[in-house]
Amino acid sequence: MCGLSRRIMEHAECLPEATPLRPAALLHLGKQAAVHKALSRLARSGHLMRICKGVYVRPIETRFGVRAPRVAKAIAALSQMWGETIVPCGGAAANCLRLTTQNPVRTVYLTSGPNRRLHFGKSIVELRHAPPWQLAAPRRRAGDVIRALAWLGPEEVEDGLEVVLPMLSEADRDELATARTVMPIWMAEPVSTRLAHA
Repeated sequence: MCGLSRRIMEHAECLPEATPLRPAALLHLGKQAAVHKALSRLARSGHLMRICKGVYVRPIETRFGVRAPRVAKAIAALSQMWGETIVPCGGAAANCLRLTTQNPVRTVYLTSGPNRRLHFGKSIVELRHAPPWQLAAPRRRAGDVIRALAWLGPEEVEDGLEVVLPMLSEADRDELATARTVMPIWMAEPVSTRLAHA
């Protein structure tokens, strides 16, 4: 391993799990073209993982072997790095809220940014651009409810609310009530009615 590659790895090993590495953030270690080449070499040799164009992460060594960093941690770090809202898709939210027993076949997140495919070893994570209302209340129970109801669709929103509302705290209900202003009418009206009679 050449000097620059070694310095990049020493830097990467000091960072928390799933911290993204970008060439622009490594220019203190070498010139841009050299940093790009070193990152490519490190990815080819398995020392780093290239998760999408220009973004790398350090794989995690365990007693069972090498694994990709935890996707949820990587998504949180990418959300901060890109300045985007990134949240689990409606199917995942519905599963978490026990509205379905189906596990999504693919790992999908909704984002305020562009569509992307992230590669974590053999696992692919899709980021799909979503309208602002589907990204409301990120990392909050009220937001999970909105995304789950969006996944269920207009025909099943009433049944979904019947299951979900008893699980919500008063703070969650207040947050859901506040979010009605961004919901489509087919969702906002039944949410308003149910919350009024809850």
